[in-house]
Amino acid sequence: MTIRTASKLAGVAVAIAALSAPAATGQEFINILTGGTSGVYYPLGVALSEIYAEEIDGARTQVQATKASVENLNLLQQGKGELAFALGDSVKAGWDGVEEAGFPQPLTELRAIAAIYPNYVQIVATAESGIETLEDLKGKSISVGAPASGTELNARAIFAAAGMSYEDLGKVEFLPYAESAELIKNRQLDATLQSSGLGVAFIKDLGATMDINIVSVPTTVVETVGAPYVPSFIPAGTYDGQDEDVTTAAIGNILVTHAGVSDETAYQMTKLMFENLERLKASHSAAAGINPEAAVLGLTIPLHPGAERYYREAGLL
Repeated sequence: MTIRTASKLAGVAVAIAALSAPAATGQEFINILTGGTSGVYYPLGVALSEIYAEEIDGARTQVQATKASVENLNLLQQGKGELAFALGDSVKAGWDGVEEAGFPQPLTELRAIAAIYPNYVQIVATAESGIETLEDLKGKSISVGAPASGTELNARAIFAAAGMSYEDLGKVEFLPYAESAELIKNRQLDATLQSSGLGVAFIKDLGATMDINIVSVPTTVVETVGAPYVPSFIPAGTYDGQDEDVTTAAIGNILVTHAGVSDETAYQMTKLMFENLERLKASHSAAAGINPEAAVLGLTIPLHPGAERYYREAGLL
């Protein structure tokens, strides 16, 4: 072997070692698991990632678009994320290991950061479909969110409480926001049921391009489902052409982490979120529903010790 060849090989070895070496001491990687890019989780996740990158020394952040709640919780259990958005009913199902909800085993590593804003079950239909009530959905085509997603679990619960099932519908697609909206625009779907914060972009876009109906979920149906679903409404004017309040179900969202995240990181993630609420509201109006006083209410999994430290310092525990 020549000296030149040996030198080249040594250089390659050094480069490989540098690529595989662990990050410098003190560097923190925070992967934030969100949902589809046209939903609410994603812009809020982007805002949090920017806040953490700026405010946590040595932090490297990333935002991952996912199928939302169920996928996020399973990824957290595997240690493939540090913070995730998820619906409260999905969190409970994950902790309990409800197989039909997408959790073959209990997700015992999950830990709560905060209860945040509520999601609303939002059923939007083309006006030309004539769909104005849940009963009108029978025989029609509808999308109910990605398979076994938090939204799809909501759809199952709502239809069951209304005495309906997927078999009553003409065609069922399992698609998230953006894909559902495109099929509706192309007259390939009559409606979609999605679970999201108010003012979600895909419904605003639909309302701006075609006549739509926001379909009511009656209070009696919501009460039949029971906790964590609560009766609520979509305020008049939330979407173009929506002139009246529309009754529906609300389900709380939870920011979730896992037990392997350090206490200091969990503390900083919690503290910085509440210190930057105005910035979160600027990223999406749904953040207006985030309230520190309600952040520890109704949680079905343990608080992360780092988050608990923040709440005790703030006098909320």
